[in-house]
Amino acid sequence: MTLETWRKWRPHVEREGMGFVAAPEYRVFPTRERPLKPYEAAVRASSHTRELIRDLDPELVVADILTVAAALAAELEARPWATLVPHVLPVGEPGFPVYSVGAVYPRTRAGKRLWQLARPLLTSGERLGREELNGARARVGLPPLQDVHGGISRRLALVATFPQLEYPRRWTPSVRVTGPLVWEQPFGDVELPPGDDPLVMVAPSTSQDPHHRLMRAALEGLAGEPVRVLATTNRRPPPRPLPAPSNARVVDWLSYARSMPRCDAVVCHAGHGTLARALASGAPVVACPHAGDMAENAARVRWAGVGVSLPRRFQTPGGVRLAVRRLLGDPGYAERAAAIRDWSDRHDGARIAADAVEELAARGRGYPAVTRRRLPSPR
Repeated sequence: MTLETWRKWRPHVEREGMGFVAAPEYRVFPTRERPLKPYEAAVRASSHTRELIRDLDPELVVADILTVAAALAAELEARPWATLVPHVLPVGEPGFPVYSVGAVYPRTRAGKRLWQLARPLLTSGERLGREELNGARARVGLPPLQDVHGGISRRLALVATFPQLEYPRRWTPSVRVTGPLVWEQPFGDVELPPGDDPLVMVAPSTSQDPHHRLMRAALEGLAGEPVRVLATTNRRPPPRPLPAPSNARVVDWLSYARSMPRCDAVVCHAGHGTLARALASGAPVVACPHAGDMAENAARVRWAGVGVSLPRRFQTPGGVRLAVRRLLGDPGYAERAAAIRDWSDRHDGARIAADAVEELAARGRGYPAVTRRRLPSPR
C-alpha cells in the first residue's frame, strides 16, 4: 500500500505502516496574476502520478473524488481504479434538491416536482463540468466521456458516509455506501470542565472561520447555560484572545474519538469528518455550515433528525444558545444519534471498503471475487 499525498502527512502515513510518496503541490485555484485553465493542476500532476504507477506497478488505484490527476493517470496506464467519496454522494436524481445549497429532500410530491422543474439549471452546470473535464482528458490523450460526473469510477465508488444520511435513490452495483472512513491524529485525553451538566463540544473547521466567529458565538451564547462547554481551536491561534466563561474549557487540540463519546451535543461547521465522528459517538449535532459541502451535510442532519442547523446569519450567541437548548430539550435527537452509533459499532466502514477494493482487484486479476458484505437498511 502506497499513499501519494502532501509532504506534511508523511509522518502519519508511515506511522500507519504505508509507503509514502510526495504528491506535487500545485496552485489549484486561479488568481488574477496567475489564471488557470480548468483542471490545469490535475493535468500537470497526472504525469507525475503516471510515472509513480509505472514504478509501483499496482493492481489497483484508489483516487479521492477531488484528485482527478490520479484517475487520469490510472486510465492512461490501463489500471483499474476506484473512487473514494469521503462524504455523501454528490450525484443528484430527479426530485433531489440541488446539491450543496442546503435544501432538504422534499417530503411531498409537490416538492419533488418543483425540484424536478429546477433540474435543467443543475444539468447545465453538470454539462459544463463534463466539457471542462473532457478538455483535460484531451490534453493528456484520453477520449471524451459522455457521462457527467466523469471523475467517479464506473467500476467502484466507495461512498464513505452513513446510509442514514443518504436520500432514497436507485443505487447501481458499482456504488457502495461503506460507512465513514474516519482517522485522526493520535492524542491523549484532555481535562473536561468540572461538574455533571450536559457536555457540549465546540469543534470548528480546520479550514474555515479563521477568526473563530463560531467559537466566540458559542462561548458567549452558552455562558450561564446549565451546560459544560469543551471547545478546541484546532491549532489555529485566534487573532485575539478567546474569553472562556466559567463553564467552559478551551484547548488547542483534542481527540474527537476520545472526547465526543462523552458529549451530549456537538457544535460544528458540519465538515463531514467532524460530523461523522460525532454521530459515530452518538452525539447529536448543531450544524453551522460555512462553505463547500457543509450546507449539504447540514441538510442531511436535519433530514435524518440527528441535529439542527444554523445558517450563517443565525450563527450568533443567541442562535447557538437556542439551537443547543432545542437539541438537549428533545430526547429524539439523542435517540436517533445513538441509533447511528449502534449501527456504526456493527459495521466497520474500513473493512467494508477494503473488501470492495479487494473484490475489484481480484476481478482485474481474474481471481474469484470475495464475498460482498451487504449493508442492511438503515431505517
